Amino acid sequence: MTQLLEAVFGGLSIGSVLLLSALGLAIVFGLMGVINMAHGELMMLGAYTTFVTQNILKATPLAPAYIFLALIAAFLVTALVGLLLERTVVRFLYGRPLETLLATWGVSLILQQFVRSVSWQFVTGLGIFCLLYFGAQSLLAWKTDFDRVRNWFIGIMLPLSAIIALVVSNVLGNAYKLAFTKPWFGTQGVDVTAPQWLRGGLVIDTYQLPYTRLFIIVLTILCLIAVYWFLNQTAWGLRIRAVTQNRAMSACLGIPTQKVDAITFALGSGLAGIAGCAVALLGSVSSNTGQAYIVDTFMVVVVGGVGKLVGSIVAAGTIGTLSYVIGSNALSPLIGFNEQIKAVLEFFATASMAKVVVFALIIVFLQFRPAGLFPQKGRTVDA
Repeated sequence: MTQLLEAVFGGLSIGSVLLLSALGLAIVFGLMGVINMAHGELMMLGAYTTFVTQNILKATPLAPAYIFLALIAAFLVTALVGLLLERTVVRFLYGRPLETLLATWGVSLILQQFVRSVSWQFVTGLGIFCLLYFGAQSLLAWKTDFDRVRNWFIGIMLPLSAIIALVVSNVLGNAYKLAFTKPWFGTQGVDVTAPQWLRGGLVIDTYQLPYTRLFIIVLTILCLIAVYWFLNQTAWGLRIRAVTQNRAMSACLGIPTQKVDAITFALGSGLAGIAGCAVALLGSVSSNTGQAYIVDTFMVVVVGGVGKLVGSIVAAGTIGTLSYVIGSNALSPLIGFNEQIKAVLEFFATASMAKVVVFALIIVFLQFRPAGLFPQKGRTVDA
């Protein structure tokens, strides 16, 4: 009984983390067809937002409930970053999956380095550059015909703004030394402490269900309900589904397709932030946190079927259960009569080897069902 409960809960626990991580990607990849390689780094930003929120509120009466405020903050921060990414990079690459993949991969590297290097000196220099360059651009665009002088403006203001920002930040760095130049996070991992009421676990028989894992399972269910409600019960959800089925026809009917793209990408990015907040409760947070989940997240979306939330749920549960059963060697007591098979199972009973086995099984599965568990049908395929 205890072993069965352990296997079921372990599979559900891993599956809920995978599903929460894959939910945002399923929307962006499934509905928009964009391969967002920066999805893991958006999760990382959500995790760091949780860490910052925890530190801001730890000496206040709101400390016991900081995780709820961190969820909201993580969603808003990553949704804004995703909106900025869509408006400045992704929207120019729709219909070109290879270029989108490479561009978002580059963004993921930039975000990783940003987290390692960000400091008061970095923020000050970036702020001065943006103030000079974009301020001058706004002023010039308001006063004159900007298109006529665009190339001259970029040639002069871009290096000038960069030089001024660099000089000012270096002068301030020499004046205030380490307090101004020390990175906020650095390359070392940071720890997020769960609130007091999330520590410990629910004891059933001889097995303990950690409260943090139960919290993530409940959070995943709530996110699923919210996404389903948004896509099926709201006007913007209806517009998103319409654009997904037939973009040209939706545009002819007056649906602002570019705004729909931006909202969809921001929603998927915000969900990545919530996933980052959840995984921050499970371990140390570093610039590589997102890389630990991005491959598994894509596996869930591909196995479930592109654009199918039901498929993502089933795939996350299946992959999570398989990973737990193989990694924990849960089948060993059932086949103790055969020492050779038992030795083989023990060989694969590690987290890394379990991932290898699951990946191999997915490759075999896709040979028979290349469109996943729930393939798209009807006009969605033709669009």
